[in-house]
Amino acid sequence: MSLNLSNKIRTVALLGHGAVGKTTLVESLLAATGAIVNRGSVEKGNTVCDFDPVEKQLGHSLQSALVSLTTADTRIHLIDTPGYPDFAGQAISALAAVDTALIVINAQTGIELMTERMFVAAGERGLCRMLVINKIDADHIDLGALVNDVREHFGKQCLLLDLPTQHAREVVELLGHTDGDSDFASVAAAHRALIDQLVEEDDDLMARYLEDGADPSPHELHVSFEAALRAGHLIPILFVSAKTGAGVPQLLDALAKLAPNPAEGNPPPFYRGEPGLAPVPFAAQPDDALHVLAHVFKVVVDPFIGKLGVFRVHQGTVRKDAQLYAGSAKRPFKVAHLYCLQGKDYVEVAALVPGDMGAVAKVDGIEFDCVLHDSHDEDNIHLKPLVFPQAMQGLAVQTRRKGDEQRLFEILHKLELEDPCFKVERNPGTNETVIRGLGDMHLRAKLARMQQQYKLELDTSEPQIAYRETINGKADGHCRHKKQSGGAGQFGEVMLRVEPLERGAGFEFVDVVKGGAIPGVFMDAVQKGVRQALAEGAVAGFPLHDLRVTVFDGKTHPVDGKEVAFVAAARKATLQAVRYAGPVVLEPLVTVEVVSPETNIGDVTGDLASKRGHITNTQPRPAGAVAISALMPLAELGDYQSRLKSLTGGQGSYSVAFSHYAQVGDEMQQKLVSLFKPDNPAEE
Repeated sequence: MSLNLSNKIRTVALLGHGAVGKTTLVESLLAATGAIVNRGSVEKGNTVCDFDPVEKQLGHSLQSALVSLTTADTRIHLIDTPGYPDFAGQAISALAAVDTALIVINAQTGIELMTERMFVAAGERGLCRMLVINKIDADHIDLGALVNDVREHFGKQCLLLDLPTQHAREVVELLGHTDGDSDFASVAAAHRALIDQLVEEDDDLMARYLEDGADPSPHELHVSFEAALRAGHLIPILFVSAKTGAGVPQLLDALAKLAPNPAEGNPPPFYRGEPGLAPVPFAAQPDDALHVLAHVFKVVVDPFIGKLGVFRVHQGTVRKDAQLYAGSAKRPFKVAHLYCLQGKDYVEVAALVPGDMGAVAKVDGIEFDCVLHDSHDEDNIHLKPLVFPQAMQGLAVQTRRKGDEQRLFEILHKLELEDPCFKVERNPGTNETVIRGLGDMHLRAKLARMQQQYKLELDTSEPQIAYRETINGKADGHCRHKKQSGGAGQFGEVMLRVEPLERGAGFEFVDVVKGGAIPGVFMDAVQKGVRQALAEGAVAGFPLHDLRVTVFDGKTHPVDGKEVAFVAAARKATLQAVRYAGPVVLEPLVTVEVVSPETNIGDVTGDLASKRGHITNTQPRPAGAVAISALMPLAELGDYQSRLKSLTGGQGSYSVAFSHYAQVGDEMQQKLVSLFKPDNPAEE
């Protein structure tokens, strides 16, 4: 096995809440290794990772960004991720590409919402985790209390790997130091706790340690350190000030010497999914001589280069001009250009080995989460999919200029390709285009990008609710359409009956006309008229569903009988019948699952009940949380994200799934009926 090229590679994602200093930390790491000359700042908008104009304008990351640096003869690929919950999709995507999760905590604000979420998500993915406490030079902070809070939240396996000293101007690492001064803890005690934890990973090492009492050498501890990281028995805590550079050399040293290379981390969860067969785990080997396996964890639609697939190589070597397959595609594509990404810059390279991250451009078949390979033997290899939060916040969008509709759909498709948490819906019932994301900030960023990058002006509004109408009883309808205008006239007469069907049954059209009262040639016109009436609604302007229309009689005229007459007669007869058949308005109900801290359960359930919600279940969850299930009208969810955020201090989350349609209350029906003004009132 040829691992010599990969054992000097590290892959790391910087994760954590917004404003903890991840992007600034990347700048400090790049500057410390000579990858950049001067360190940029988020405030000035000149950082390597926040290069998008909207990011510069808002002052925080909106998307993940890749950079690489070299230290101690080791190549480190870093992914800087956004920290605000609205952009969680970009952070979660990075988990599929790295071996190590570097979770950054702001010393001033402590453990925040995304700190906890990303810590758990990285653990569930089997990544090695390290905690980095940033801004240790800030005023009025208590690092000792913060470390205690970290251990209380994340477990006693969170142990100090270094300590700040000289009032946060320096940092002392603990593996090689048995004593010394620090700002808040005993170096000797922290050193001993770390060694004790590491020797427990190896029985022979533990026996020698207990026998002679001497610390094992760093070389002897390396295997134990890797084993403890993989198993989650050790989660190192490091201290830095990205602003002053304190602790940055120690962090680089830890990444180069202690973070796992592709062969040392937990194996990526690949599986073989043959059609019709149960999935079988597949072990990818970080061997540069085997067949290629690479996973696309990010898609970028660049205005100059085009569609870009960003991937991590897990097996084999990807070379320029090679032939690769995307997913189960039967036709290969040529790697015309092979790139490494350095922020916004695309650096062409000749080859990428296991552990490397790179990109290929202008390949239509590449999609997010697909596997690239060079042999049909791997056609059915997949990587275990990540779990993303559901896009719940919605906005209806409409172009300001006529003729921009096609451009709108093309641009929305590009944005949807890039972001697994951004969805586009076209609702035929309301004739709206609705964009959905993880929150208001998420959608505003998309709108800003469409305006700045694509010069597309949009109007927005709250999405309409897709109400429906149906009937509760039977009724007959009759219309004779007769029109004479001096020349050839129009004549068509239709008699029909409407009756309800079960919820979800849709629409049935039945023809029982006998004796040619309505010639067969006109029956399609009759059905067209019926469908027109169903589409426009009878009492509140919403489409009619779940009913049967039976045409049983009618008349025609040998000269004036025409299709247009039967369309009009059938439409009016249907509307007339529906009005006498007990028409009602239906609304969509959804099942909502809210995960909230247990201390807020009363506020959450009370709020759901006040919005016509019916609580169906509550289940305890780990870490003092509770899951509350409720059935409620979709119309009440318009501002639920902001309400839940206020009720739970930002700690709550929710998911929604459509349940069924149900009749609205009398008061709501009267309101909806009063708002309906038909364009073409039916003739009685």
